[in-house]
Amino acid sequence: MIREHKVALDQIEADPAIGCMELTGSDRAFADGADIKEMKDFTFPSTYVDDFITSWERLARTRKPVIAAVAGFALGGGCELAMMCDFILAADTAKFGQPEIKIGVMPGAGGTQRLTRFVGKSKAMEMCLTGRLMDADEAERAGLVSRVIPAADLVAEALRVAALIADMSLPVAMMTKESVNRSYETNLAEGIRFERRVFQAQFALQDQKEGMAAFVDKRAATFTHG
Repeated sequence: MIREHKVALDQIEADPAIGCMELTGSDRAFADGADIKEMKDFTFPSTYVDDFITSWERLARTRKPVIAAVAGFALGGGCELAMMCDFILAADTAKFGQPEIKIGVMPGAGGTQRLTRFVGKSKAMEMCLTGRLMDADEAERAGLVSRVIPAADLVAEALRVAALIADMSLPVAMMTKESVNRSYETNLAEGIRFERRVFQAQFALQDQKEGMAAFVDKRAATFTHG
């Protein structure tokens, strides 16, 4: 699955007609995570040298906006995959967790790091040490997901939001994503300096001219993504 995602992401990144991505699974599960039957025979040298988890990070490195639409279980690698997206829309059936400790390992694809940043140390520590699952309502209260949506409406709403984002200026959307992500990677002063430089650079874009002119003219903007 991860290899297929990588190929798809490479194609999407290269397609100028695509401005936003929506990633979803089935009603039962967002993603099944790693193949435990295969992993049980791994050794330290093989996992260290091959570093199979590196390919998972391709999603986190995607420059275009990515929405996770999660229904059912998002456990282990599935939860980590959802957290690599830019924000999560959760069905009211969704359940999140990092239960790896129950099979003798800890999360290895960003679970201990991203979950802690999203929900705080105490909740992340409890979930990683006990394998406790978090339902959709708790996930929304904790800040893990953006919104909870009735399961029957999840995909339609995710596609609506993706289309809304895709109608915006693509370079501005990409810069906005980079700036928000920078807030997790640096201190406040450095983050604000980065934001200001990117904001100033946007005045070189035709989309800035069009967007502000449309606002003044009281009409809808037509962005050309340049």
